[in-house]
Amino acid sequence: MSAHDTALIVVDVQESFRHAPYWDASELPAYLSRQQALIDGAKAAGMPTVQIFHVDTDAAFRLESGFIRALDEICIDPDVTFHKGVHSALVDTGLEAWLREKGISRVIVSGIRTEQCCETTTRHASDLGFAVDFVTEATLTFPMTHASGRVFTADDIRIRTELVLANRFARIVTVEQALAPLLTAA
Repeated sequence: MSAHDTALIVVDVQESFRHAPYWDASELPAYLSRQQALIDGAKAAGMPTVQIFHVDTDAAFRLESGFIRALDEICIDPDVTFHKGVHSALVDTGLEAWLREKGISRVIVSGIRTEQCCETTTRHASDLGFAVDFVTEATLTFPMTHASGRVFTADDIRIRTELVLANRFARIVTVEQALAPLLTAA
């Protein structure tokens, strides 16, 4: 593993979410700290950073909404940006071709929402043959209510996501674990 064959994928870290009915900022400070540490560490290691934005017909996710931009608190200078209209950042975006052109064999996945676009991108990348590190602490999600009425907390959702991804589709790591091989090789 090196910074030359690894890319950081920052999925849907965009202002659109502040305007979604399920937005919950209670875990935002911790998430922002870890996401920024991952972005900064990738930059320090010379690793390419990919920014993904979700665009669809929901008001806050339309291009013309003005919310298709990084969360205000995040400082990111991506090497490339792609727009997606489905959960996986690898469907009809050009991301896979860009990764292969750059000789990337390992991706580090972070962003918003843990169990949706981050998990889907992770599974898809793994199925395409990429090694994947999933940095749960650098993902954000929101409580969800099951049809039975049971409320799943953001922590419940993160635990479930780790359970289904671990050792099948990804290596579950902290920010420091994701960056360690890159910083020691530098």
